Amino acid sequence: MEDAPHLLIVWHSRTGGSRALAEAAAEGAGDAGGLVPADDVTPGLMCAAGGYLFVGPENLAALSGAMKEMFDRCYYPCLGRIEGRAYATIICAGSDGENAQRQLDRIATGWRLRRVADPVIVNVAAQTPEAILAPKTIAADRLAEARDLGAALAEGLSAGIF
Repeated sequence: MEDAPHLLIVWHSRTGGSRALAEAAAEGAGDAGGLVPADDVTPGLMCAAGGYLFVGPENLAALSGAMKEMFDRCYYPCLGRIEGRAYATIICAGSDGENAQRQLDRIATGWRLRRVADPVIVNVAAQTPEAILAPKTIAADRLAEARDLGAALAEGLSAGIF
């Protein structure tokens, strides 16, 4: 089994918003957290981690392809091996984010993961093709929210609360 952080922070970003949120969460988690791009996540890392924070964009009203591919690649090898573990989510969206959140929660339900924090959806209000494709800047208060979530998840895992 691969070495994994206690809190595995899985992320994907095209325009920087989700990456900034994931990095803030990792900063909050400190040494207990590990930031791993979705493309690099393996079933071994998933099975070795104590809990998860999934951070990704909503693209065309769904999870980004890279996040979905990570779940596709890891789903069956992890099925029945990670039940009951804690998870939380941050979705970076142009307007809504709810559908990507629902899609991710359905996958987590199949794995029988346990949501331990309310979903976080960061709306960057990108509505034109130019705004959608432009690099994203996340407001300081939303980065602080991600940092606090990372810290809370790491502390909760370390203390055995979840």
